[in-house]
Amino acid sequence: MGEIQNALDDHIPYRYQEEVFQQAQKENIIAALETGSGKTLISILLIKWIASQSKSCGKVIVFLVPRVTLVDQQKETIKKHAALKVTKLHGAMEIDLSDRVGWKRKLEKYDVFVMTAQVFLNLITHGLWSIKQVSLMIFDECHHTRRNHPYNNILREYHQLPPNQRPKIFGMTASPIWNTSKPEASISELESNMNAKIMGVRENIAELELNTPKPVEVIEVYPLPPEEYECPLTALYQCLEIIDSSTWRELDIPFDTLKNRYLATYNNTGPYAAAMFLYLELKRHLIRLNDADVGIECDGQGDLTSAPCASVRDERSLIRVILDEFRYYFPPDPFSHEIPVAVSLTWCTPKVKCLVDILLRFESQSPTFQCIVFVEQRQVASTLSKVLLVIPEANKRLRTGYLVGEGVNSDGVARESDRVRGDPIKLFRDGHLNVLIATSVAEEGLDFKECDLVVRFDGLQHMIAYVQSRGRARKQESTFVLMVRQDDEALMSKYHELKASEEAMASHYRTRHLNTSSEDDSDNETDDEGYFLDLVDRERYVVPSSGAVLTYDNSISLIGRLCSLIPHDSFTPAYSPLYEGGFQSTLRLPSALPLRAPDLVFQGPRKCRKKEAKRAVAFMAVVRLRELDVFDEYLLPVSSDQSESDLPLLGDRSKHTGDVPEKLVVNVRDPWCMGETLWLHPVVVSGHTMAGLVTGTSLPCTEVIYGGRAIGILPGKILQLDDEIAHERRKSMEQYTKRAIEYSVTASPFDSFLSLYLVPITDDYLPDFQRIDFLLRFPKGCSDWSDAPQNSDEYVMMCKYRSMSMHTLHQIRHDLTPLSIPLEGSREPSSLTYRDHWTQLWSKRHKSVTISHEGPLVECWHLPRSDDGSYPLNPSEVDRQPMNTASQGRLFPFAECLWMPIPSQIRQLFEALPALAQRITHEYRARSALRDLGLPPIPVNLLIETLTISSSGFSFNNQRLETLGDAVLQLCTTVHLLHKYPNRHEGQLSDLRQKVVSNRYLFHRALDNGLERFVNSEVGVVRKWRYVIAKDASSSSDIPSRFASREYPRRSLQDCMEAILAASFITGGIEMALRAGCSLGLEFGGPLPWFMRYKQISTSTRLPPLMMALEEKLGYKFKNTYVLREALTHPSSANRLDGEDCPSYQRLEFLGDAILDLVVVKYLYDKFPDATSHELSLSRARAICAPTLAYLAITRLELHKMMLIDSFDLNRAISRYIPILGMLSAPEIVEKWWKYDAPKPLSDVFESVIGAVLVDSGYDYERTAAVTEHVMEDVLEALSPSTAKDPISQLMEWCSGQGCTNVTFEKKLKEDSTKVGVAALVHGTVVVGPLFLTSRATAKFVAAEHALEILQDPNHPCSLTSLCVCTSSMAIDQDLELPQNGTEESYKSVLFLLSQMNDCLI
Repeated sequence: MGEIQNALDDHIPYRYQEEVFQQAQKENIIAALETGSGKTLISILLIKWIASQSKSCGKVIVFLVPRVTLVDQQKETIKKHAALKVTKLHGAMEIDLSDRVGWKRKLEKYDVFVMTAQVFLNLITHGLWSIKQVSLMIFDECHHTRRNHPYNNILREYHQLPPNQRPKIFGMTASPIWNTSKPEASISELESNMNAKIMGVRENIAELELNTPKPVEVIEVYPLPPEEYECPLTALYQCLEIIDSSTWRELDIPFDTLKNRYLATYNNTGPYAAAMFLYLELKRHLIRLNDADVGIECDGQGDLTSAPCASVRDERSLIRVILDEFRYYFPPDPFSHEIPVAVSLTWCTPKVKCLVDILLRFESQSPTFQCIVFVEQRQVASTLSKVLLVIPEANKRLRTGYLVGEGVNSDGVARESDRVRGDPIKLFRDGHLNVLIATSVAEEGLDFKECDLVVRFDGLQHMIAYVQSRGRARKQESTFVLMVRQDDEALMSKYHELKASEEAMASHYRTRHLNTSSEDDSDNETDDEGYFLDLVDRERYVVPSSGAVLTYDNSISLIGRLCSLIPHDSFTPAYSPLYEGGFQSTLRLPSALPLRAPDLVFQGPRKCRKKEAKRAVAFMAVVRLRELDVFDEYLLPVSSDQSESDLPLLGDRSKHTGDVPEKLVVNVRDPWCMGETLWLHPVVVSGHTMAGLVTGTSLPCTEVIYGGRAIGILPGKILQLDDEIAHERRKSMEQYTKRAIEYSVTASPFDSFLSLYLVPITDDYLPDFQRIDFLLRFPKGCSDWSDAPQNSDEYVMMCKYRSMSMHTLHQIRHDLTPLSIPLEGSREPSSLTYRDHWTQLWSKRHKSVTISHEGPLVECWHLPRSDDGSYPLNPSEVDRQPMNTASQGRLFPFAECLWMPIPSQIRQLFEALPALAQRITHEYRARSALRDLGLPPIPVNLLIETLTISSSGFSFNNQRLETLGDAVLQLCTTVHLLHKYPNRHEGQLSDLRQKVVSNRYLFHRALDNGLERFVNSEVGVVRKWRYVIAKDASSSSDIPSRFASREYPRRSLQDCMEAILAASFITGGIEMALRAGCSLGLEFGGPLPWFMRYKQISTSTRLPPLMMALEEKLGYKFKNTYVLREALTHPSSANRLDGEDCPSYQRLEFLGDAILDLVVVKYLYDKFPDATSHELSLSRARAICAPTLAYLAITRLELHKMMLIDSFDLNRAISRYIPILGMLSAPEIVEKWWKYDAPKPLSDVFESVIGAVLVDSGYDYERTAAVTEHVMEDVLEALSPSTAKDPISQLMEWCSGQGCTNVTFEKKLKEDSTKVGVAALVHGTVVVGPLFLTSRATAKFVAAEHALEILQDPNHPCSLTSLCVCTSSMAIDQDLELPQNGTEESYKSVLFLLSQMNDCLI
């Protein structure tokens, strides 16, 4: 004990704390001590003692708290006073339950885990941790351990372990008795649940009372509120009440809930605080709506939907105007404390005035005043803290903040803590705040040592609230104030009852175990009869492979979660399990689950309680569904909250688990280097060898078209250089190449060492050092023209005052001299002489310019530099046409000109060198990728396109291939998942597929394979010469580095993955795509072709007459009638009766959706080779959207006549659309898809029939694609990349072009109905509508189309010229910009109320 006490520094335990600690060492106990008595210090003593035991090695200590707000406090306290590694966990941290490896690492890394109880329960349930790995469990505020609280569920698992494997238990509470009417039963239940004894201080009571003084308790009575307030801000609520309720529903603003909370706040704190709450909540919702997506989007299932855009903004404009009128009275946003006006107490209730008087009275008595005010509702805490800051009587003395739960509650009302100014708990502890307004979140556990006043602004409900809130007053001589309205006798009575019973109950549990006997356990039952009998009969199931635990407590929620994931359309109710019976329950699972009939119905055992009977049968069902792999080994139904890196089907976890930046810095494969061995590759121009390309790598033979000429390299050979002069020879080749690059490409010198040389060669394919040395004799040009070759193609010339600009000689003009007058029409401006022009021009760059008066002039042609490294990947005839590179004739004084021995052919090669080097780089990487990644034989050009990202700027990139590859990935993954998980429904499979096709998953697979080394990210333009040796590499290294550092976006890797799949598919169909996917580590089930993997069983049963016509329309004959029947069965008709299994089409629809996606994209890819990725996606969406597929289902296949449906509403809806869709042509449905909102099951059944063809054909994709293209022939022919704009865009653009900007859409409620329609208005006049369709999105499109026709008709009474008054004077005040989408009466009412408010304020 002495060592422990010395380690605690200034936190030396008192004797009463040592008393409890010593008892905790001997047995499991519940420390029942007053708040502020130091229970946490006792727990730290126990933590240190446990951590010092050898038997605790390899185990962790778990400190459990009931609220998130306590996690940080307890973690910091333990971390400060114990030399252990402490971490925290709570639900707000977005914990990933599927990260198995991550949790294992956490266990190994930390000693103490402070967490909320639900997080720990989840870890146990899903097998991430086991209680056996814990040496000590501490339960803070352990009085919650009852019924189905997470504390109690954790301890039920604890009781399943053998005693020698159980951790020690330590509970802490100030109020162990939750039921004051039955204290003995409360205590017995708590002790039984926790396997611990409640212990109070027995021997050192005086010391305890000395160190935990209770506050003085005071009753403050306040008067009744007035009937009316002298506050004009009630007009805000009156204005908002005018807005139609359908508008609030459409904007997804819970105004009814806000109204109730407004009224509650009004009654509690007064009109100003209530109006502030309403104002800020609506501002928050408007911010949310401003962040919403705008325009037409694809919902991910092929359906095009109209997201709320202009119409939503129109509807909320009136709300914005109303709020804008009140902006000078409230904070500017929901997170601000800046209120621009002073708030009079006449705008508040007498209750608030009483609170202000209390706070000011106590503040004046203490220079370190600190107070907590407890309220019941969050909005009261928020608004009250702001109001107190601007009440003139208090604003200079009170520094307030508020503490509530975080997020948005189930009603859509914000409940943020006061985080805008920092952590309110920390600010209060540090003294920056002296008043903290809090809800019950601050009642339990939070330690505020300097708090000397606690005020219960709202009443007391139970003993725990009384004890816990009073316990926040920790300072000596503190005060607890209970505010009571003058007529509230019930609250006064409740308070006196709690106060009287508190001491009696404390005495009871202190002396409870002084005389222990067997009779003490006689009264150990709860309120429910048979509760303990049911507990005895409970079962428990542990998954052997993972340790995940199934209990009666979590089985019902697991079944419910599974059913909630089953997709359903608007004609099928949401799926849920059906429990029948009373004390013996029967569970019927939805028939939409792809299970045999016996696995859909479970009969449970008899139980004493009905609730327990439901738990028992749910338990039986989960065990069976786990055997069928419906639940995975962690008892998860594989939902969207899982991480794809640890799905069971993914095999080994990726090696790359950390955060990855948006930009990757990667060493990519690069052939350009220098080593002891050099390779010389002859460079061929149009069949003639012109030069040699020297580098440290044997390069692949390749060719590029540049300037209309074919330039390529031949196989290289090792360059043999004499050892004695090798260094000088290398240096000569480098200097020659540098000079030529500077003149031909960069226009500026550079110091880096080159990684390639381009030099003239002899007939023996050796460097022509004679010509190289000749150039290096005159590195800046030669002025002696007597040595110049006669043939001007053998050299280039330059002016010494324009040294980096090369020219070719055209002729010498002996008829002109520097003193000649510039010829008419020449390039030179009007100067007296050529000499004057040049002197003025070149003096800008050179300090001294001396131009000779004599000598002829030289007429030459400028040779442009070429820094363009781009090239045509698949050159056309146009690319092969010769191109003249010389241009722009110039005149220079002959005396100022130099010549340089660079022949025309060599100069042209250097002009093409950036493109040639880039092509070589691309091909080298492509061939390396084929080899290193084990890819199937994809053509080199196609693989180059695959590895080239869009940011490189080349005329080719992988974006088109990425679009096609995404469809290949979807189909290959879908087929594999369907067979791997035959008992999982479409919702589960969709979640699984989403994981293994997600960008994050593809990215990690790419990193695992090393794909990042082969990405082409360099831009085509080479302004800075990139083919140089890195500074940290040596030009003579024994092992040259064939890598170069590049930076490119992270997303590029997943694009390359999908593009590789597309390239494989183009080359060798699905079979080659499967091989490529497996090489890349994707979940395709192996490289074996589908027809060899999945054997389809043929049935001899004849096809039912109802379905015979379908074969003829498809052009395909089914071998398996079962699969076709499944494809035509709507979920409403699915059954498992009379021993005949007949599932619905949902799994086949899941497959067919992926097939259609690939077939359509491949068709578009081939038909429109110049279409962009965006154009391909847009055309695809039109082809596979729900209206188009419904059209095909009715017109081409007549599936409505064959569908098996057991839904009157669906049959009626389909019958309505049969004549509508039957009258359309394919081009019409492609162009006008938005006009038709056919029942979704029509498109679903079309997809399922296509899926059935693939299954029945033995997974013959080519045959299935042929059938699909045959059925969709008309629609596919109608597709085009030049997609017309939707009617809304056309209407807005046309009206804007006519000068009218006042076009809006308004939702209107149908008379005597709740149905909402859409109308199109111009300047408030209804032009079209309201239209009442099954979809408001469709109605809006139709309204826009009709409105455009009417507005463009000059003879129509509602033409634009008749309605538009944009050029006229506005009738309303221009300072008040009212929208035009509301009714005239609404605006008049709002203006009247606002004017009244302004008059009142004035």
